[in-house]
Amino acid sequence: MTEEEVKALEEALEEARGQAERYRETAGEQGERIAELEGRLTGLEATAQEREQAQAAREEEFHRREEEAAGLREQLVAGVARYRCLLLAAVPEVPEELVKGETMEEVDASLAAAREMVEGIKRRLEAKLATERIPVGAPVRAAPDVSALSPREKIALALTRQ
Repeated sequence: MTEEEVKALEEALEEARGQAERYRETAGEQGERIAELEGRLTGLEATAQEREQAQAAREEEFHRREEEAAGLREQLVAGVARYRCLLLAAVPEVPEELVKGETMEEVDASLAAAREMVEGIKRRLEAKLATERIPVGAPVRAAPDVSALSPREKIALALTRQ
């Protein structure tokens, strides 16, 4: 081998060593980057797990409150029904079919409309009665008309009255 060939080989060897060193540096940097990313990933996984737990807790709270709201709705319906019954008992002249509603405000409004309707009917009936005069007391009693009866029938009628 000639000196030039040896020199070329040494240069190639030196270049390969430099390239190997750069690869080691790059590998070291990439290893550090990988370690950094793994640490970051671990932190993100922990954050994700915390958020999942928080979400599960919120969902549980939501379902609990949803059940509580359903119970309160049932109590409201029962309370409004009792309120309606009490109002109808206090105002017997209003037909119960006219009083409806799912809330106390609706029942109150319905009762007010029903009262107006009943009052309007009362006023119309009173006005009609005022125009029609009906005599007070029993009608005058008159003796039965016996003019069309035969003498025998008149005698029989008189004997039955005694």
